[in-house]
Amino acid sequence: MPQILIIDDNAAVATALDVLFSLHDIETRHACSPEQGLAMLAEQEFDLVIQDMNFTADTTSGEEGQVLFRQIRDSWPDLPVILLTAWTHLDSAVELVKAGAADYLAKPWDDGRLLTTVNNLLELAETRRELSRRRQRELQQRQSLHERYDLAGVVFADPASERVISLACQVARSDLPVLITGPNGAGKEKIAEIIQANSGKRGGAFVALNCGAIPAELIEAELFGAEAGAYTGANKAREGKFEAADGGTLFLDEIGNLSLAGQMKLLRVLETGRFERLGSNRERQVKVRVVSATNADLPAMIRDGSFREDLYYRLNTVELALPALAERREDILPLARHFLGDEGKPLSPQAAQALQRHTWPGNVRELRNVIQRACLLAQGPRIEVADLNLPRAPQRPIAQADEPDRARIIGALERAGGVIAQAAADLGLSRQALYRRMDRHGIPRE
Repeated sequence: MPQILIIDDNAAVATALDVLFSLHDIETRHACSPEQGLAMLAEQEFDLVIQDMNFTADTTSGEEGQVLFRQIRDSWPDLPVILLTAWTHLDSAVELVKAGAADYLAKPWDDGRLLTTVNNLLELAETRRELSRRRQRELQQRQSLHERYDLAGVVFADPASERVISLACQVARSDLPVLITGPNGAGKEKIAEIIQANSGKRGGAFVALNCGAIPAELIEAELFGAEAGAYTGANKAREGKFEAADGGTLFLDEIGNLSLAGQMKLLRVLETGRFERLGSNRERQVKVRVVSATNADLPAMIRDGSFREDLYYRLNTVELALPALAERREDILPLARHFLGDEGKPLSPQAAQALQRHTWPGNVRELRNVIQRACLLAQGPRIEVADLNLPRAPQRPIAQADEPDRARIIGALERAGGVIAQAAADLGLSRQALYRRMDRHGIPRE
């Protein structure tokens, strides 16, 4: 049951408020003086304070209430406070509301307005508490991940990233092939490094090959090696990535760029551990953990015949879907500060907001480039918005301040596991506001 502390030297006021709130399942406690109220706040947690502005007989200045309010604000900055007085002073009201007071009501008060204000504040307080509990759980989970696994220096704070990293650590213990999907620049290679670091092959080599950066006619030679004279320019024998990764992990990025002939040979290696260099008939044996990645729609490529279905299922024993940076926005500032380094200039608050608003089509790679460029361009003691050189559009409002559509509401509910308070906080709404929008869009409350 919510609890409200009433700080007022008039016992009749406390009694009237107690009766009013008890009819709505809200419990109250009463303090007769500022000193007693501060002592009770120190002993017990309250959801809301309603305080008088004058306590000494024959005083109407409101100075006592201002002092009490600022003492409460200093010690309990998140605790909502409603100011209540028979002597209204508009200047004082405006000043204290700017300082953080939740509302300023005159005696005699309007029960309906007071109840509406109190219920809204209690709802927001519960949302904040739930959000705080969720963040505490997330922090504990991140700390547990850091303690239990080698995370290869990855920087993250968003729950979406944490889920992928946690799953990567779990699947690392087996030697099964893993397919990492996600857009370019999102950090797929870092996930592959985490898999290697926590696998039984962590003592072996980690070899990476971007299949999209190698001409199609040379990919097979890169993968399997080639004997001298196997192709034009092959003046001497060379080992391929599979040989280099023997006993370790081979990371194949942009696997969708592999030719059909290369796909067939890769499938054979995955099934038997055997392959032949180009221009050779001698089989070679390796033990390699293959982790592949792609930003392509492999099922669509299977349908049009450009990717082998049997290879897809062989690579996709476990799939890790890494979201775009725009879908894990809590990673943006930690990553930006990581790229700045210990010696880098700090971000101004406006620059930090600009980073959070940007849509990041180039993902983590774009963020790194933006920060590196800003470090070179910034002339002042801090990095300002102009130093970032971000495009003006499209921009994404901070904290979901715009009106959420049906898809965003459903996405927030899914991320929150159906917990309304969490979803509402994610969307920047109260629970009742979220319920209204769910009803409007035909989203079942259950």
